[in-house]
Amino acid sequence: MDFEIVGEIREIETFAIGRSIRALKRLRKMYGGSRWRKRKGVALVRLENGDVHRAELHWYEAHGVGRREMRIKRKLDE
Repeated sequence: MDFEIVGEIREIETFAIGRSIRALKRLRKMYGGSRWRKRKGVALVRLENGDVHRAELHWYEAHGVGRREMRIKRKLDE
């Protein structure tokens, strides 16, 4: 990750579960797990250059595996 989450992730939503996730085969091959979810939420993030922004984050999550491949979808304060 090229950012650090400052505080907690809020407004968490699940918008894809199981077979509706395009990368499901790759996720199972790389990390294992069976019940994958694609989720999104809003948090404060500190970028590598030190700037702090409010951003929408997307990630994959599975029970027993945890959060994987977290990324910033967009900055909300610009």
